[in-house]
Amino acid sequence: MLPTLALPPDRPDVRDALADRVILVTGSGQGIGRAVALACARQGARVVLHGRRQRKLETVYDAIVGEGLPEPVIVPLDLAKAQDEDYAALASAIAGQVGRLDGIAHCAVHLDELRPLDDEPLTRWLTMLRVNLVAVAAIDRACGPLLWQAPDASIVVTIESHAIAPAAYWGSFAIAKQGLLGLVSITAAEWAARPSVRVNALLPGPVASPQRSRTHPAEDGARLATPESVAHGYVFLLGPQATGLTGRLLDLSAGR
Repeated sequence: MLPTLALPPDRPDVRDALADRVILVTGSGQGIGRAVALACARQGARVVLHGRRQRKLETVYDAIVGEGLPEPVIVPLDLAKAQDEDYAALASAIAGQVGRLDGIAHCAVHLDELRPLDDEPLTRWLTMLRVNLVAVAAIDRACGPLLWQAPDASIVVTIESHAIAPAAYWGSFAIAKQGLLGLVSITAAEWAARPSVRVNALLPGPVASPQRSRTHPAEDGARLATPESVAHGYVFLLGPQATGLTGRLLDLSAGR
């Protein structure tokens, strides 16, 4: 288990906390990813929008540009099918279009429905692991050289409550998210020699999102936190206020 941290209770509001930074947000077409992309742009970052569906990314692009914020970049990629060369091309596109990378917010997620283990074929296991776990490692590896060049870089990995408390019917999804905790710990340790790059996990807790509506269809979403209400945690970890923090877990569900 990663050591936990909390947002400072007296944390001052910082305007343009991500000014002059380039932040890649995976899964930015909807849900938490979309909210994080908008929050980063509003804090001055130039955002690299990743997702599977071009049309959704264009909608987020238009929203950012419509607010007069730094123009984002779109890099679509299907994580369920991506190979090494596709991740290398992703990093090359970022380098070619914006020339640098200062942070990654891993918000992409895949969960279609809850199932018992007896009903999880190998193809589903592979898809769940590829999108929810392997893609994070592959993106970090491909983008590592760009992050290492930044004076203060940050990776934020989104986990889920069942990574900490696995339960029946969450199967391959929970196991993939458990793997992310180990990935954050190992990456932070292996990159300790590169102190300019920090790697942390973030647990948003129950959030009214497309994924949540599939797993809890009868739930009253109005009682849940909104994606926008958790985006500040990502901004905190991506920005200078969290400099020096690595290998930690920021639990936004605590006390909620």
